[in-house]
Amino acid sequence: MVSLDKAIVARLTVEGHAFEILVDPDAALRFKEGGGKGSVDVAKDLAIDTVFKDAKKGDHASEHLLTEVFGTADVSQIAQRILAKGEFHLTTEQRRTLLDKKRKQVVQLIARNAMNPQSNTPHPADRIEHAMEEAKVHLDPFKPAEEQLQAVLTALRPLLPIKMQNVTVEVHLPAEQVGKAYGMCKNFGVLRSEAWQKDGSWVGAIEMPAGMQAEFYDELNRRTHGNVETKLLRS
Repeated sequence: MVSLDKAIVARLTVEGHAFEILVDPDAALRFKEGGGKGSVDVAKDLAIDTVFKDAKKGDHASEHLLTEVFGTADVSQIAQRILAKGEFHLTTEQRRTLLDKKRKQVVQLIARNAMNPQSNTPHPADRIEHAMEEAKVHLDPFKPAEEQLQAVLTALRPLLPIKMQNVTVEVHLPAEQVGKAYGMCKNFGVLRSEAWQKDGSWVGAIEMPAGMQAEFYDELNRRTHGNVETKLLRS
C-alpha cells in the first residue's frame, strides 16, 4: 500500500453524502487519464482499505451506507467510481508535468493548423508559446487540447494575427518521381483531385492545414530531390 504521507484524498459526493479514499497520486492520475477505465488495486493503490465519510477525521462510511448508495460495499469498485466521477488534487509535480504536456499539444495544434493572415505563413512554435505566456493562458490539464483550442486562439488574437485556415497545394510529379512521392502526397492531407498525364506524370490537389505547408514541402523535396512542381491554389 502507498504510505499515508504520500496519499491524496479523492472525493465524490452522491445524494448529499461525501465519500473519500486515500489513494496513491500516480494511480489516481493513471486512472483519470485512462478515461475512468481499468481497476483499482486496493492493496497497492490505497493507503487504507476503506471508504471514508471524512478521511481527515478517520470517519468511515458504513457498509450499509455504501451498499445503499453504490449497490456494493466492495472498496475496489467504489474507489473506481470515486476516481472516475469525483475529484482530487494533483501534486505540484504532477500538475506541472501535465500542464507542460498540454501546453506543447496546444502549441503544436496551432502551429500545424493556423497561420499569420498578414504573411500567409505559419507562426513558429516558440512565438506561439511566448504569446500564450504573455496572454496568461490557463489550460485544463485533463481537458483535450482540441477542446481548449478556440479559447486559446481568442486569448492570442490581441497579440498575434492568427487565423485557422486550410490551404490546397497542387503537385505535379514527373513520372520518375511518382513512385517516391505519390503515397506521401495522397496521405498527407485530403486529396481533392488527381489526374494521370499521358507521359506518366501525376497532378494532384491536396488540402491540408496551413501550418503544415513547410513540413509538406520539406518532405516532398526530400523524396524527389527537388524534382517536383508545386502551386498554392488557395490560402
